[in-house]
Amino acid sequence: MSKLTSDIPKNFDLFITETKKNQLVWGLRNEEGWLSCDSTEFENSEVMPFWSSKEDAEVHNVEEWSDFTVLDIPLDIFVEDWLLTLAEDGVLVGPNWNNQLEGKEIEPQEIAKLYLL
Repeated sequence: MSKLTSDIPKNFDLFITETKKNQLVWGLRNEEGWLSCDSTEFENSEVMPFWSSKEDAEVHNVEEWSDFTVLDIPLDIFVEDWLLTLAEDGVLVGPNWNNQLEGKEIEPQEIAKLYLL
């Protein structure tokens, strides 16, 4: 059962809280790489969605994304490597998108700051 709702700020806060607690971030990957999508907020931008729980990531592992595997990323690697690389590549982060694919699209460095507090 997903903990994510239509309350986008609450889902974002849950992402930060849960990943700090569990020290894991969850994403979807297939043989071509990690899942990324076109931004709905910013023209010519990509977003890479991540979730704070395996269960919430699995909700999206259906239909056109059914060939992906749900995988975890240790939080320290996510913060120190992934967010830096995503920022350099100009890719946004989509934390804890709900089952309607609604959620924040945020600059990686903005998320990194929240882990350094």
